[in-house]
Amino acid sequence: MKMESHDRLRRSLLKLPLLAALPAISSAKSLPLLSGNTQPLPTGNSMERTLLLKNAECVVCMDADRREIGNASILIKGNKILAVGEARSLPDSADEIIDLRGHIVIPGLINTHHHMYQSLTRAIPAVQNGELFNWLTHLYPLWQNLTPEMIHISTQISMAELMLSGCTTTSDHLYVYPNGCKLDDSIEAAALMGMRFHASRGSMSVGKSLGGLPPDALVEDEAAILKDTQRVIERYHDDSHGSMLRIVVAPCSPFSVSRELMKQSAAMARSFNVSMHTHLAENDSDIRYSREKFNMTPAQYVEDLGWVGPDVWHAHCVKLDQHGIELFARTGTGVAHCPCSNMRLGSGIAPIRHMCDAGVHVGMGVDGSASNDSSDMMAEVRQAMLLQRVGFGPDAMTARQALELATLGGAKVLNRDDVGTIAPGMMADLAIFDLNRIGLAGAGHDPVAALVFCNPGQVAYSIINGKVRVRDGQVAGIELPAVLRQHNQLARKLAG
Repeated sequence: MKMESHDRLRRSLLKLPLLAALPAISSAKSLPLLSGNTQPLPTGNSMERTLLLKNAECVVCMDADRREIGNASILIKGNKILAVGEARSLPDSADEIIDLRGHIVIPGLINTHHHMYQSLTRAIPAVQNGELFNWLTHLYPLWQNLTPEMIHISTQISMAELMLSGCTTTSDHLYVYPNGCKLDDSIEAAALMGMRFHASRGSMSVGKSLGGLPPDALVEDEAAILKDTQRVIERYHDDSHGSMLRIVVAPCSPFSVSRELMKQSAAMARSFNVSMHTHLAENDSDIRYSREKFNMTPAQYVEDLGWVGPDVWHAHCVKLDQHGIELFARTGTGVAHCPCSNMRLGSGIAPIRHMCDAGVHVGMGVDGSASNDSSDMMAEVRQAMLLQRVGFGPDAMTARQALELATLGGAKVLNRDDVGTIAPGMMADLAIFDLNRIGLAGAGHDPVAALVFCNPGQVAYSIINGKVRVRDGQVAGIELPAVLRQHNQLARKLAG
């Protein structure tokens, strides 16, 4: 995308309301059954339409009773779920009907930690075998050359990959802003992709000259950070039920921002009633830094700063100690578990089983695409289950428990009461998989567990806010081959 068109897009988007009020819903029309690859029927206002997902092999509700309904249908009205139950108990007419025989429906997966710009620096040879601090110090010089166009394109690519793996709600932690980059660049891309988005205004303010890890050229002035954070909150944040866009205050980490910035960020977040996010206790180097610089463990440090509570979630927490686990459970502080990244960087096995047993709210995250190196949420769910078994025994985590982390757990971590469950009144965010895929062959004994134990492949359909965003493997709103070519050209340019 040329810079002129990028600027025009920004100006046009800023004129639009973030979430239009829902109009009155018209009654459903009786129409012929549509096959899975038939285009949607044209209507007037799309928010008035009804969508019937009919005859699913199984619907995994993740409701209070953890219902798994066979031969089930879901009726969607506008952007909300109107009804779910056995197919015979629901109407058989709607503006659009999709026959889901041989398919399984789950709540859309929720990604609680990501760095989407990092899709431009996957598998860089110099960092393929490094631990966290080594990995970062080699990549910082590349990230100094990021441009607004790169942020925009990498967000589109990352969101497409997430959607194809069943993700419907995602956060993104953007903490580098060189060369005029802004959080707006990723927000605009999310609007085009139609994903439910928690955009985290990250920051780094302590460079090498002050004892931090990042180079001085990549850090920002703290007053400027706070000013821009307030700007994006005031311009974009929408805390309404069903919101498609929320802003998060997210200083990068204890080793890249000052104590004062952490405190002021928390004060700002709470004055605007927005969530807070940062990295914490990711590996042994992280623990050493905290003890040397603050004479505290990471958990003691965030407790001292006021960075605990139901409005806070921390990424990784691989090395969170027993005091930290008890603190997080007592205060309602959340954790974003990123098993693939933790394995890739050799950080260790996060004690997720112990956290869950203690009552800590835990969600799933794919982390950055340069430390995973994927944005596949279903693959992350599988690794979460397997890694807990490696660390704590074969019964440490079941398939359903892992799936729950990526749905109900993610909703809790992000402070959402409108997603993560298939139930009347919830937002219509759904991931639908075809059970007749080769990766699921022979797994019909338990199709729910098979989604996690086996390889379900890409979604057949993804529905976000009542709209079909993926149909027959095609992502709406993006010419994926063209954007991929552009993305790869920019990745080569960035790597030099």
